[in-house]
Amino acid sequence: MTIATSTTDQIDSLIAAGALFVANHSGGKDSQVQLIRLLERVPASQIVVVHASLGAMEWPGAMELARDQAAAAGLPFIVASAAKTLLEMVERRFAGRPEVPSWPSASTRQCTSDLKRGPIQREVRKFAKANGFKVIVNCLGLRAQESPGRAKRKEFGLMGISNSVHTWYEWLPVHDLSATEVFGIIEQAGQQPHYAYALGNDRLSCVFCIMASKEDLRTGASHNPDLLQQYDALEKRTGYTMHMSRIPLVELAA
Repeated sequence: MTIATSTTDQIDSLIAAGALFVANHSGGKDSQVQLIRLLERVPASQIVVVHASLGAMEWPGAMELARDQAAAAGLPFIVASAAKTLLEMVERRFAGRPEVPSWPSASTRQCTSDLKRGPIQREVRKFAKANGFKVIVNCLGLRAQESPGRAKRKEFGLMGISNSVHTWYEWLPVHDLSATEVFGIIEQAGQQPHYAYALGNDRLSCVFCIMASKEDLRTGASHNPDLLQQYDALEKRTGYTMHMSRIPLVELAA
Protein backbone atom coordinates (compact mmCIF):
# COMPACT_ATOMS: atom_id res chain seq x y z
CA MET A 1 0.00 0.00 0.00
CA THR A 2 1.32 3.44 -0.93
CA ILE A 3 0.62 6.08 1.70
CA ALA A 4 1.55 9.71 2.26
CA THR A 5 4.58 10.95 4.19
CA SER A 6 3.32 12.85 7.26
CA THR A 7 1.75 10.96 10.15
CA THR A 8 -1.56 12.77 9.67
CA ASP A 9 -1.63 11.94 5.97
CA GLN A 10 -0.59 8.35 6.62
CA ILE A 11 -3.39 7.83 9.12
CA ASP A 12 -5.93 9.46 6.83
CA SER A 13 -4.80 7.20 3.97
CA LEU A 14 -5.18 4.11 6.13
CA ILE A 15 -8.63 5.20 7.28
CA ALA A 16 -9.70 5.75 3.68
CA ALA A 17 -8.28 2.35 2.71
CA GLY A 18 -10.45 0.63 5.32
CA ALA A 19 -7.73 -0.45 7.76
CA LEU A 20 -8.63 -1.93 11.14
CA PHE A 21 -7.65 0.27 14.08
CA VAL A 22 -6.97 -1.71 17.26
CA ALA A 23 -7.36 0.25 20.49
CA ASN A 24 -5.24 -1.51 23.09
CA HIS A 25 -7.08 -0.61 26.30
CA SER A 26 -5.60 -1.29 29.73
CA GLY A 27 -8.33 0.58 31.55
CA GLY A 28 -5.89 3.40 32.30
CA LYS A 29 -6.26 7.09 31.56
CA ASP A 30 -4.05 7.07 28.46
CA SER A 31 -5.94 4.19 26.88
CA GLN A 32 -9.18 5.97 27.67
CA VAL A 33 -8.09 9.16 25.91
CA GLN A 34 -6.62 7.17 23.04
CA LEU A 35 -10.07 5.73 22.33
CA ILE A 36 -11.66 9.17 22.62
CA ARG A 37 -9.17 10.43 20.02
CA LEU A 38 -9.68 7.44 17.72
CA LEU A 39 -13.44 7.96 17.69
CA GLU A 40 -12.89 11.55 16.57
CA ARG A 41 -11.10 10.39 13.39
CA VAL A 42 -11.83 6.75 12.63
CA PRO A 43 -15.22 5.29 11.69
CA ALA A 44 -16.56 2.99 14.42
CA SER A 45 -16.82 0.18 11.85
CA GLN A 46 -13.00 0.20 11.64
CA ILE A 47 -12.25 0.11 15.38
CA VAL A 48 -11.98 -2.83 17.76
CA VAL A 49 -11.09 -2.49 21.45
CA VAL A 50 -8.92 -5.19 23.02
CA HIS A 51 -7.99 -5.68 26.65
CA ALA A 52 -5.26 -8.03 27.86
CA SER A 53 -6.74 -9.59 30.97
CA LEU A 54 -4.17 -10.12 33.73
CA GLY A 55 -6.66 -11.64 36.16
CA ALA A 56 -6.08 -10.84 39.80
CA MET A 57 -2.82 -9.09 38.94
CA GLU A 58 -4.60 -6.07 37.46
CA TRP A 59 -6.60 -3.42 39.25
CA PRO A 60 -10.23 -4.44 39.81
CA GLY A 61 -12.47 -2.53 37.44
CA ALA A 62 -9.82 -1.95 34.75
CA MET A 63 -11.31 -4.41 32.29
CA GLU A 64 -14.83 -3.19 33.05
CA LEU A 65 -13.86 0.42 32.32
CA ALA A 66 -12.45 -0.59 28.92
CA ARG A 67 -15.50 -2.74 28.18
CA ASP A 68 -17.97 -0.02 29.13
CA GLN A 69 -16.21 2.66 27.09
CA ALA A 70 -16.27 0.36 24.07
CA ALA A 71 -19.93 -0.50 24.62
CA ALA A 72 -20.93 3.17 24.92
CA ALA A 73 -19.39 3.79 21.48
CA GLY A 74 -20.92 0.64 19.98
CA LEU A 75 -17.52 -0.96 19.40
CA PRO A 76 -16.60 -4.65 19.50
CA PHE A 77 -14.66 -5.56 22.64
CA ILE A 78 -12.21 -8.45 22.88
CA VAL A 79 -10.58 -9.87 26.00
CA ALA A 80 -7.18 -11.44 25.32
CA SER A 81 -6.03 -13.90 27.98
CA ALA A 82 -2.77 -15.76 28.35
CA ALA A 83 -2.60 -19.40 29.40
CA LYS A 84 -0.78 -18.40 32.59
CA THR A 85 -0.78 -15.61 35.14
CA LEU A 86 2.24 -13.56 36.16
CA LEU A 87 2.70 -15.54 39.36
CA GLU A 88 2.41 -18.84 37.49
CA MET A 89 5.04 -17.56 35.05
CA VAL A 90 7.39 -16.80 37.92
CA GLU A 91 6.72 -20.21 39.50
CA ARG A 92 7.56 -21.99 36.23
CA ARG A 93 10.70 -19.96 35.63
CA PHE A 94 11.92 -20.72 39.15
CA ALA A 95 11.17 -24.43 38.79
CA GLY A 96 13.04 -24.63 35.49
CA ARG A 97 16.02 -22.40 36.27
CA PRO A 98 16.25 -21.54 39.96
CA GLU A 99 19.69 -19.97 39.47
CA VAL A 100 18.21 -17.24 37.23
CA PRO A 101 16.05 -14.37 38.57
CA SER A 102 12.47 -15.55 38.25
CA TRP A 103 10.64 -12.23 37.92
CA PRO A 104 10.47 -10.14 34.75
CA SER A 105 12.75 -7.11 34.57
CA ALA A 106 12.99 -3.91 32.56
CA SER A 107 15.28 -5.70 30.08
CA THR A 108 13.39 -9.02 29.99
CA ARG A 109 9.73 -8.08 30.16
CA GLN A 110 8.04 -11.43 29.64
CA CYS A 111 5.05 -9.98 31.48
CA THR A 112 4.48 -7.69 28.49
CA SER A 113 5.41 -10.10 25.70
CA ASP A 114 3.73 -13.25 27.05
CA LEU A 115 0.77 -11.86 28.99
CA LYS A 116 -0.17 -8.85 26.87
CA ARG A 117 1.37 -8.49 23.43
CA GLY A 118 1.24 -12.15 22.40
CA PRO A 119 -2.39 -12.81 23.41
CA ILE A 120 -3.53 -9.49 21.92
CA GLN A 121 -1.89 -10.17 18.56
CA ARG A 122 -3.43 -13.65 18.50
CA GLU A 123 -6.94 -12.31 19.09
CA VAL A 124 -6.54 -9.41 16.66
CA ARG A 125 -5.43 -11.77 13.90
CA LYS A 126 -8.53 -13.89 14.47
CA PHE A 127 -10.79 -10.84 14.43
CA ALA A 128 -9.14 -9.40 11.31
CA LYS A 129 -9.45 -12.70 9.45
CA ALA A 130 -13.09 -13.15 10.44
CA ASN A 131 -13.97 -9.62 9.34
CA GLY A 132 -11.89 -9.35 6.19
CA PHE A 133 -9.26 -6.83 7.34
CA LYS A 134 -5.82 -7.06 5.72
CA VAL A 135 -4.25 -3.92 7.19
CA ILE A 136 -4.05 -3.42 10.96
CA VAL A 137 -3.12 -0.25 12.83
CA ASN A 138 -2.11 -1.24 16.36
CA CYS A 139 -2.81 1.76 18.62
CA LEU A 140 -1.06 2.13 21.97
CA GLY A 141 -1.64 4.68 24.73
CA LEU A 142 2.02 5.54 25.27
CA ARG A 143 3.04 9.12 26.08
CA ALA A 144 6.45 10.73 25.62
CA GLN A 145 6.17 12.38 29.04
CA GLU A 146 6.14 9.03 30.83
CA SER A 147 9.78 8.04 30.34
CA PRO A 148 12.88 8.68 28.19
CA GLY A 149 12.27 5.35 26.48
CA ARG A 150 8.74 6.24 25.50
CA ALA A 151 9.82 9.70 24.41
CA LYS A 152 12.06 8.04 21.81
CA ARG A 153 9.26 5.90 20.39
CA LYS A 154 8.16 6.78 16.88
CA GLU A 155 4.61 8.05 16.72
CA PHE A 156 3.89 5.93 13.67
CA GLY A 157 5.63 3.14 11.77
CA LEU A 158 5.48 -0.26 10.13
CA MET A 159 5.68 -3.22 12.52
CA GLY A 160 8.07 -6.12 12.09
CA ILE A 161 5.29 -8.68 12.50
CA SER A 162 3.83 -7.77 9.09
CA ASN A 163 3.59 -10.71 6.70
CA SER A 164 1.87 -11.84 3.52
CA VAL A 165 -1.48 -12.11 5.33
CA HIS A 166 -1.61 -8.89 7.37
CA THR A 167 0.27 -5.60 7.23
CA TRP A 168 0.68 -4.11 10.70
CA TYR A 169 1.36 -0.50 11.64
CA GLU A 170 1.89 0.97 15.10
CA TRP A 171 0.40 4.34 16.04
CA LEU A 172 0.67 6.26 19.32
CA PRO A 173 -2.32 8.67 19.22
CA VAL A 174 -1.62 10.26 22.64
CA HIS A 175 2.16 10.42 22.41
CA ASP A 176 2.21 14.22 22.52
CA LEU A 177 -0.08 14.72 25.53
CA SER A 178 0.74 15.59 29.14
CA ALA A 179 -0.97 13.92 32.08
CA THR A 180 -2.86 17.14 32.77
CA GLU A 181 -4.15 17.21 29.21
CA VAL A 182 -5.19 13.57 29.45
CA PHE A 183 -7.33 14.11 32.54
CA GLY A 184 -8.77 17.24 30.93
CA ILE A 185 -9.86 15.34 27.82
CA ILE A 186 -11.53 12.66 29.96
CA GLU A 187 -13.43 15.34 31.87
CA GLN A 188 -14.44 17.15 28.69
CA ALA A 189 -15.80 13.88 27.30
CA GLY A 190 -18.03 13.51 30.36
CA GLN A 191 -16.19 10.38 31.50
CA GLN A 192 -14.43 9.30 34.69
CA PRO A 193 -10.95 7.75 34.89
CA HIS A 194 -10.31 4.58 36.87
CA TYR A 195 -10.79 5.10 40.60
CA ALA A 196 -7.17 4.15 41.39
CA TYR A 197 -6.07 7.63 40.30
CA ALA A 198 -8.28 9.22 42.96
CA LEU A 199 -6.67 6.87 45.50
CA GLY A 200 -3.25 8.27 44.62
CA ASN A 201 -1.97 6.21 41.69
CA ASP A 202 0.11 7.97 39.07
CA ARG A 203 -0.19 5.09 36.58
CA LEU A 204 -2.49 2.12 36.12
CA SER A 205 -1.07 -1.24 35.17
CA CYS A 206 -0.70 -4.32 37.29
CA VAL A 207 -1.49 -3.60 40.93
CA PHE A 208 2.21 -4.33 41.56
CA CYS A 209 4.34 -3.46 38.54
CA ILE A 210 8.07 -4.18 38.32
CA MET A 211 8.63 -0.50 37.45
CA ALA A 212 5.97 1.14 39.63
CA SER A 213 6.71 4.06 41.92
CA LYS A 214 6.68 3.56 45.68
CA GLU A 215 3.50 5.60 45.90
CA ASP A 216 1.69 3.37 43.40
CA LEU A 217 2.92 0.26 45.21
CA ARG A 218 1.71 1.61 48.54
CA THR A 219 -1.69 2.42 47.10
CA GLY A 220 -1.90 -1.04 45.57
CA ALA A 221 -0.92 -2.71 48.82
CA SER A 222 -3.38 -0.78 50.98
CA HIS A 223 -6.30 -1.68 48.71
CA ASN A 224 -5.22 -5.19 47.70
CA PRO A 225 -3.67 -6.74 50.84
CA ASP A 226 -4.42 -10.35 49.87
CA LEU A 227 -2.60 -9.95 46.57
CA LEU A 228 0.36 -8.39 48.39
CA GLN A 229 0.62 -11.53 50.52
CA GLN A 230 0.76 -13.70 47.40
CA TYR A 231 3.60 -11.64 45.92
CA ASP A 232 5.45 -11.62 49.22
CA ALA A 233 5.17 -15.40 49.59
CA LEU A 234 6.51 -15.95 46.08
CA GLU A 235 9.40 -13.53 46.61
CA LYS A 236 10.38 -15.47 49.73
CA ARG A 237 9.97 -18.85 48.05
CA THR A 238 12.12 -17.95 45.03
CA GLY A 239 14.59 -15.75 46.84
CA TYR A 240 14.16 -13.06 44.19
CA THR A 241 12.36 -9.72 44.43
CA MET A 242 9.72 -8.50 42.00
CA HIS A 243 10.62 -4.81 41.78
CA MET A 244 13.55 -3.55 39.75
CA SER A 245 14.88 -1.78 42.87
CA ARG A 246 15.58 -5.25 44.31
CA ILE A 247 13.85 -4.21 47.53
CA PRO A 248 11.20 -6.66 48.83
CA LEU A 249 7.70 -5.59 47.90
CA VAL A 250 6.43 -5.44 51.48
CA GLU A 251 9.19 -2.98 52.34
CA LEU A 252 8.50 -0.80 49.32
CA ALA A 253 4.78 -0.79 50.05
CA ALA A 254 5.10 -0.20 53.79
